[in-house]
Amino acid sequence: MSKRTQSIRSMFAGGDDAQPRDGRAPFQRVASGAVRSLQDTFSEVERDYEALKQRIAEGALPVELNTDLIDPSPFSDRFSDQDTAAIEALKASIEEHGQEIPILVRPHPASPGRYQIAYGHRRLRVASELGRPVKAYVRNLDDQRLVVAQGIENSAREDLSFIERATFAQRLEGAGFQRALIQAALSVDKAEVSKLIAVAQALPDWIVAAIGRGPKIGRGRWQELAELVKQPGSEAKARKAIDHKTFAHKDAEARLKAIVQALKEIEKPKRTETAVPDVAKSADGTEIARLSISARHCKIEMSRERDEAFAAFLMARLPDLYASFKNDKTVS
Repeated sequence: MSKRTQSIRSMFAGGDDAQPRDGRAPFQRVASGAVRSLQDTFSEVERDYEALKQRIAEGALPVELNTDLIDPSPFSDRFSDQDTAAIEALKASIEEHGQEIPILVRPHPASPGRYQIAYGHRRLRVASELGRPVKAYVRNLDDQRLVVAQGIENSAREDLSFIERATFAQRLEGAGFQRALIQAALSVDKAEVSKLIAVAQALPDWIVAAIGRGPKIGRGRWQELAELVKQPGSEAKARKAIDHKTFAHKDAEARLKAIVQALKEIEKPKRTETAVPDVAKSADGTEIARLSISARHCKIEMSRERDEAFAAFLMARLPDLYASFKNDKTVS
């Protein structure tokens, strides 16, 4: 009990050792009805105050916190927010009506006086940009309760995209959490957790980061991409698609489509070239014929002015030459 409380209470009750100044026998002070009423009121206020402190300590009531004291969750469940329109709409709402829904934080386990956020990232960002404190529930959460709180909040609002949930599940498993807890955090069954983690493990981080959170991209399209990246040569194809000058201007769906199309392209086999001289010359170095090879044809060109008669001679003997070539090839 505080000194202030004790001093106030002493106004309303005397002790057994209370003595009059003239030395006469001690007497007991009797409180009047008004004094008793005031004493009861004070006790009730004190009880309410203690109950209020308890509720705040338990996180049942929100408090206002400086946004600079709040750090991200150690188990990130979302990509950097790219929905600027949603952020601006939330900012306008909070600016006009105030923050109606508190965020959830826990005391930082390693930095006294600081906090880690469980959910409410957008509200925290907007409060920070507006330069005002953020309303928050402060609760003592261990790591398991923290990730479950994150997952349940986002699952209830269907706020996370498929790839964000997949990445979150993979990070939780990488941090040593059991599959059962991951199921609880994402409100999904065992089979779905397996699919989420399988996709996240198959896709390189740089491809996922290049595409973005893709709120409209469903599981099937991510699974297709996850299968395609397993093919030989997929990395070079995907990087070529991402490096294209138009890629950055596409939305997430178009980016994923561009990468999938690039990975599905069948490379044309390179033509095996035989070492054939481009120019045939006589013993004295005079050019007889020139060979040119295109995609579909091989052409032997001769000077008509000088070698028209030789060209006719060669054409007459080509069937025999071809038969001799085929026979030599069969024997070898």
